[in-house]
Amino acid sequence: MARFANLFEQLNRKKQGAFVPFVTLGDPGFEQSLDIIRTLVENGADALELGFPFSDPLLDGPVIQAANNRALAAGNSTEQSFRLIAAIREEYPEIPISLLLCANLIYAQTLEGFYRRCAETGVDAVLVADIPLLAAEPYIQAAHRHGIQPVFICPPNADRTTIKNVAAHSEGYTYLVSRAGVTSAENQTHAANLDSLAAQLKAEGSAPILQGFGIAEPQQVTAALQLGVDGAISGSATVQIIERNLHDHAQCLKELADFVQTMKAATFAQ
Repeated sequence: MARFANLFEQLNRKKQGAFVPFVTLGDPGFEQSLDIIRTLVENGADALELGFPFSDPLLDGPVIQAANNRALAAGNSTEQSFRLIAAIREEYPEIPISLLLCANLIYAQTLEGFYRRCAETGVDAVLVADIPLLAAEPYIQAAHRHGIQPVFICPPNADRTTIKNVAAHSEGYTYLVSRAGVTSAENQTHAANLDSLAAQLKAEGSAPILQGFGIAEPQQVTAALQLGVDGAISGSATVQIIERNLHDHAQCLKELADFVQTMKAATFAQ
């Protein structure tokens, strides 16, 4: 069974939602990044969403933009990102790993080369942030050839056709965006129609739904689950902990451990 399918089956049996942290690979350096990801997994992360450092991220607000810059300044490349993933997969053979990245990073490796490398290092799913469904077929085909699950975003302004297509083509999980705009822990305003979108996605047979953007506190995880989604993704709030502890790695790991434990606890059945 695919790792994401196995995860959601287990969580359903336990009556839990999923908590999925996002970090940029290589931030603030290779070894620190590996420590950070170990800490996330050991303290309750159900899956990992990982970004490759990129100079021009489209969906990212200032917090994750800064993480990209730190990783690039430390010399982290696409190949080093894959090496990090390989190390993570060796230590944690069961945890689902998804990538969230821009198409240029894939294009630079060629579609075949990139998705082949994903398969070699143990990636489960890939969400290409800047490829709309209308242009996604080559990416979907390449992903399938290498056993990688494509994931797509359902935006808060999605019409019925978009919802149907996202549900039809997302595998592993579906990414429901809380609001318009870029990533941010500060902007926690969520669209009013998320419950309707979740219901429509499920009616179309979508993969389990993870809600992201503006998820920074445990009560927001609980609220997301009450809307009918299957879990929550937290990126900027996770990366902020790294940013404010750049000169104290031990404190960074401690705060990340506390954060993940608290956010995961919010997924338990109330």
